[in-house]
Amino acid sequence: MRARSGTACPTGREPTEREAGPLDSTGSDTVVPHQLGHPSAAPPTARPAHQRLLIWATALFLAAATLLVACRAAGVDAVTPVPQLLAFLPWLLVPAGAALLLTALLRWRAGVVWALVLLGGTGWFVRPYDAGATGPRGPALARVEVLTSNVEFGQATLGLIAAIRREKPDLVFVQECEFICARLLDTEIPRSAYPYRHVVEAGGAEGSAIFSVFPLTHTAGIDGTLAMPGSDARIGGRTVGLQLAHPLPPVPGGVDDWREELGRVRTYAAAHRQGPVILAGDFNATRDHAAFRDVLDAGGLLDSAALGGAGRTPSWPSDAPRPLGAQIDHVLVSDDFSVRDARFLDLADTDHRSLLVSLELHGKQDGKQHAK
Repeated sequence: MRARSGTACPTGREPTEREAGPLDSTGSDTVVPHQLGHPSAAPPTARPAHQRLLIWATALFLAAATLLVACRAAGVDAVTPVPQLLAFLPWLLVPAGAALLLTALLRWRAGVVWALVLLGGTGWFVRPYDAGATGPRGPALARVEVLTSNVEFGQATLGLIAAIRREKPDLVFVQECEFICARLLDTEIPRSAYPYRHVVEAGGAEGSAIFSVFPLTHTAGIDGTLAMPGSDARIGGRTVGLQLAHPLPPVPGGVDDWREELGRVRTYAAAHRQGPVILAGDFNATRDHAAFRDVLDAGGLLDSAALGGAGRTPSWPSDAPRPLGAQIDHVLVSDDFSVRDARFLDLADTDHRSLLVSLELHGKQDGKQHAK
């Protein structure tokens, strides 16, 4: 029997249309998946353009914030803008929290995890300052009230005079006390109240002063662009080192000078580690700056604001509503002192809040100087 013309079927019968399948555009017998009864894979749904834009913007923020927290963790102040932003590290919690909420709303899982890690790291570093263990102390020898104030080119001098008259501190550290400020303090603050003074008269922000009810012996102080005088005070039968701190601020282009001058403050702290010391002033740095933590570590110093219940209270800029701002004004003390209280005062016409702390100086324990 003769076969039909064309290709013969191995089974001896003609293929049906279902078996052969439709031809593709090239004419070949390509089988289309859905015609074999298999569902075709649906293409992934693309995000709307505005969601993609939000994810990219959030990712850029998270990357920059992660770099900042990484610098804090590594103990590196780095370069501009890192030192400037580190001063306001606690406020990173606000945009980081917003980023977490946004990534959750966008259902971006990787972003949610990223934001959670960032929040956890930031929260770890901005937790309340560790007061630290100070160990046993000897008997209390004297109570000492300390006031530090940056009067911004002397503009707040009258407010400072009023605060001195009201609070009656034993020691006053004044920064940015230019010529008129020095003259006003000299005429308006009676010598009978503060007979011992170490004043460096200079213009602009360079002048500084230390006023004391305790006998003073002038020391070399710390070399800096802005005056940082020092003295030894005789308090409760002990010699206490007094040092005013006012290093340059970490402005863009001036970070190296800021770091260098804080390094000189660190050198002073390290050299006076074995005796009682009070180091007070405008440090232009917060606890989140590695250069400031180096000062604390080198001198075995304690932050009186933290010990006195005012940790993280902002001192600059004063026109920012609390709790906004950064705490750059400090009274640091050796552990020969205990801290009874610390509070910040608002003075008119200055961009800084003043810090008033109440201290007690202790004697030697068991006839030995307490080790730092």
